Amino acid sequence: MPPKPDPAKFTIFHGHRRPSQNRPIVRGGFFSNRQTLTNPKSQNPKNHPHFNFAKWDPDATPPQSPPTTSPSHRFFTAAKTLSPIARYICDSFRKHQRWGPDVMSDLNKLRRVTPNLVAEVLKVQTDARLSSKFFHWAGKQKGFRHDFASYNAFAYCLNRSNQFRGADQVPELMQLQAKPPSEKQFEILIRMHADANRGLRVYYVYQKMRKFGIKPRIFLYNRVMEALVKTGHLDLALSVYEDLKEDGLVEESITYLILVKGMCKEGRMDEMMELLNRMRGRLCKPDVFAYTAMVKILVSVGDLDGCLRVWEEMKRDRVEPDVMAYGTLISGLCKGSRAEEGYMLFKEMKSNGCLIDRSIYRSLIEAFVAHGKVGKACDLLKDLMDSGYRADLSIYNALIEGMCSVEQVDKAYRLFQVTVAEGLEPHFSTVRPMLVSYAELNRLDDFLKMLVHMEKLKFQVTDDLSKLFSYMVESEKIALAADLFDVLKLKGYCNVPIYNILMGAFRKMGDVKKALSLFNEVKDSNFDPDASTYSISIECFVEEDEIHKACESYNKIVKASHVPSISAYSSLARGLCRAQEIDAAIMLVRDCLASVTDGPMDFKYTLTILHVCKSGSAEKVLEVIDEMLEQGCEPNELIYSAIISGMCKHGNLEEARKVFSSIRACDLLSEANAIAYDEILIEHMKKKTADLVLCGLKFFGLERKLKKKGSTLLSAP
Repeated sequence: MPPKPDPAKFTIFHGHRRPSQNRPIVRGGFFSNRQTLTNPKSQNPKNHPHFNFAKWDPDATPPQSPPTTSPSHRFFTAAKTLSPIARYICDSFRKHQRWGPDVMSDLNKLRRVTPNLVAEVLKVQTDARLSSKFFHWAGKQKGFRHDFASYNAFAYCLNRSNQFRGADQVPELMQLQAKPPSEKQFEILIRMHADANRGLRVYYVYQKMRKFGIKPRIFLYNRVMEALVKTGHLDLALSVYEDLKEDGLVEESITYLILVKGMCKEGRMDEMMELLNRMRGRLCKPDVFAYTAMVKILVSVGDLDGCLRVWEEMKRDRVEPDVMAYGTLISGLCKGSRAEEGYMLFKEMKSNGCLIDRSIYRSLIEAFVAHGKVGKACDLLKDLMDSGYRADLSIYNALIEGMCSVEQVDKAYRLFQVTVAEGLEPHFSTVRPMLVSYAELNRLDDFLKMLVHMEKLKFQVTDDLSKLFSYMVESEKIALAADLFDVLKLKGYCNVPIYNILMGAFRKMGDVKKALSLFNEVKDSNFDPDASTYSISIECFVEEDEIHKACESYNKIVKASHVPSISAYSSLARGLCRAQEIDAAIMLVRDCLASVTDGPMDFKYTLTILHVCKSGSAEKVLEVIDEMLEQGCEPNELIYSAIISGMCKHGNLEEARKVFSSIRACDLLSEANAIAYDEILIEHMKKKTADLVLCGLKFFGLERKLKKKGSTLLSAP
């Protein structure tokens, strides 16, 4: 008789069984009294040092290993969660990369494939073509039928590979394979399209669902309408809502809220009010969160009157607004230049005992400063501090700018000192209003003292001065900027970017001589002009008809391996055309398009016309000009020069004259210019002919005889 087993000893293994190739991991625990053996290495105190709070740095970020995104790493990461057979199939796909005899040979080694195994493989696949082949191969196996899990995994796989149109055909595939789809399959498709913001595809799947005779639940109706409203298809969402009522379903509060948000976004306030009344009739009036969402949407579209109308409806429903609702409406009113109405709501908040957020103070202060009501803004700052808040840098910046706008720069400076004392680290936006005010009030000593103070605070004074001059030029204070620059040059606060800013400003206002004097000044100084300096000088020299000097500046830029500005390219090309240097202008066009990413439109059409002129047809050239006019690019000197160059190169003088006569007939070219371009055409044709004759003489070695004959003719009486 065999001995009886000890009832206190069970044979079920406790803990983690060691995995092998043919045996998955088995976990024990609750059905055994065996104790888990701990690894002695894990108890090593060196591996778990005690945390020292004295050495903790709250701003330090823990070191992160660089992410590994190689295909092999992704495969082995996903394979950890797969069963051995699924891992074998995925490994075959990874090795062969395409469906073929090798993959078929690996799959034929398997005894059978289950639908769960198909779903497991498809969940980790990213190749839609391989997944489709494998799905259809599995369906052809003897005695195999796909279940809902495999169909769903196939749809997810197609969507993951951006083959969402193929995923939409999965219900038809299920119908053909005698597995009619349920609501769950359509819900999966709707969720996938909704997450990707494909509203029209959501409606397409919804219509297909209706054709299959499946009536959605109220949850799915809400999901469809939300996706349509989110993508801007409110009318389709309303048609879905009508289907919901026809199916006899009862609306939820979220159903109404989805449609209300869409109507607010589209500005259909009357329909929105009707829907609110319907909600009240169904005893599901909106709460404070719903009203806040409506106000937020109306603020985003700038409908402040609609915001106040919704606010009145909220009071009518006796819904108490919270801090978020007040803050949303007040910030919207302040941005919409209606700070007084926002201030009334602010006082209403204080009377109701609401906790006022600092962002509300910031919105009101910035709005009052923008409207010149600096006194009210300062009162709000005092109220903010009395409430126990600490003002942030944006609030101080707004107040400093407001005080400078009312010529109270001394108070602004004291407020600036407060920001420094509180350790808020002011930047250029903080000091810019004071610097501009000192310059306007001619308090240059205070201006220089401010620069010294900025240097002590570790400001990048040189860069900040460049920003200051850019702001003054944009504010059309060019004369003030020039006077200030004359003072700063004597104190050593000068750099090339400031020269460039002033040169560009003088050129735009038409004072080209002043811009060129600055250019000569920067060349004679210790500074090295950069590409921007030379680019501005090119435009100035072209306006002064000094083409040779403009070309010298261009050569300086090219010699330094820099690229001129696009405006400099355009100006120099037109200047060369006016000087009848057509070949040089064409060469400049080619250099520009080879150096910049997006060249001027007329440069691109110049090369197109040169290419079309090879055909020698005036009609084709006129077609290009018609295309230019459709694109809003009118012909100019460069285009006319391209016509002359292209036609003369291929000996089509009469065709060029036809082009100019057609342009003259369309009133795009004056009669005087047409005559001038005809003369330029003849001269350029003579020049090209002479160049060809000279090339022929050089080819046959007759150039020496030509020079000798020319010398005898010159010496004849």
